[in-house]
Formats: sequence, C-alpha cells, structure tokens
Amino acid sequence: MKEIKKILACAGSDSIGGAGIQADIKTISAHGHYAMTAITAVTAQNTMGVSLAEAVSPEMMRGQLEAVFEDIFPDAVKIGMMMNGENVKIIADMLKAYRAVNIVCDTVIMSTSGRQLLDDKGVRLFRERLMPIADIITPNIPEAEKLCGMKISCAEDMERAAALLYGESGAAVLVKGGHLDGEAHDVLVYDGKTEHFTAGRIASSNNHGTGCTLSSAIACGLAEGKSINEAVASAKKYISAVIGAGLDLGKGNGPMWHFV
Repeated sequence: MKEIKKILACAGSDSIGGAGIQADIKTISAHGHYAMTAITAVTAQNTMGVSLAEAVSPEMMRGQLEAVFEDIFPDAVKIGMMMNGENVKIIADMLKAYRAVNIVCDTVIMSTSGRQLLDDKGVRLFRERLMPIADIITPNIPEAEKLCGMKISCAEDMERAAALLYGESGAAVLVKGGHLDGEAHDVLVYDGKTEHFTAGRIASSNNHGTGCTLSSAIACGLAEGKSINEAVASAKKYISAVIGAGLDLGKGNGPMWHFV
C-alpha cells in the first residue's frame, strides 16, 4: 500500500461540486491521499457562473486552521479562493506560524464569468504575505496580467510574466495558457529555470474547476516528494485525463470526472 499523505485545502465551497473545496477533495482522494479543509467562503454557483459568495468570519477561518495544524499536520497545503484580505492575512500568518510545507497557491482572483473573487486588499496582501512563503503559484493569464500589470498574448509574454513574479517572490510560477488559442501551453519558471509544457487542446467545454484541480494535483505531487517540475508534469497529465473523460453535466461549463 502506498504511503498516504495529508493535504490541506483552503478554498471556497462550490455548490455544483466541480470546483473549489469539492474539486480539491476529489482530486486529493483520486491521488490516494487524505484531504483536510479550511473553508474560506460559501458560494452559490453552478456551471453558468457565481451568483453569491459569502466569506467565513475571521474567527472561523483561524479556528479551522488551528484545528488542522494542532492535530494532523499536513504534508502539503493548497490555497484557492480566499475572497478578502482578512482571509489572506490569517492564512499567511498561520502558515508561517506553523511552518507549513509544500504550499501551492492558486491565484483565484476572477471567476470564469467575470466576478471578482478576491478584493483589491486581498490581491495586495497576497503579493506581500503569501507569495513569498509559497513554493509555487499558478495564475492563469488574466490573473497574471492583473498581478504583473502587462498584457499577455503569446508564450513569450507568459514567460516574461512568470519570470517577473518569480523574481518578486522567489516562488516557482506556473502561468497557465488556457485562455490563448492553439495548443494548451503553460510556462513554469523555477530555480532560475524555464520550462514549457504543451499538450493538444481537448475539444470540451467541460472544464469547470480546472485551476482548482490542477493546483491540488500539484500539491499531491509535492507531498509525495516530487520536484516542482515533476509535480507540475504529473498534474498536467492528470488534468488532461479528467477533461478527456468526457463528463457532460450542466448547462454551461461543466465539471470534470476526477476519478478517471
């Protein structure tokens, strides 16, 4: 039996079950590991978009993290939607206090439908407090554009943005190119190196929760002892498989089948 790792996911709840904390639990379970959670917010959403989002109280945010770290210390931490600056501050402070390891930050700033999922104070505190303690951050192109203040329209732009964020934080940076046309193309900058990941684009609109799923899969890889680039490569194969499984639910961007 393979060694079971403990993975903590800090993220919002998705009522449709395809993204957020539900996607994290499914991904971690599919990798054969044990999922723990600290829920940052509750959302009312489905495959067509987010209609409501409500953050948990600071006391609840802090209490959840204390409960986990004081009992079952995680082998990796994945951070998703945090919604506001208070959550960012609490999460960053507590990860530092408990000396958390293998921290993966999915920079959830905007929903696919265009709703802002992290307030401006949260974006600032994310840069100041979380990026410097993360092992890897995983912005998509709109998020990288917001963080870098530049337009990204090609792989070379992605590389420049990743290098800029890496230079600022010291964390590995995976800029995801799903918003560009053509092949699926991601750029990873880590340890002063640059690596490109390309794969054939799967013709499917069932991609709800891809960022959540990918970052959780990376966290699983790091917990297993994989290097940054090995964890990213493994997670990329997994995300292609779960999209390619062809689950077709909902009226909009449908969820994926995590247990392919």
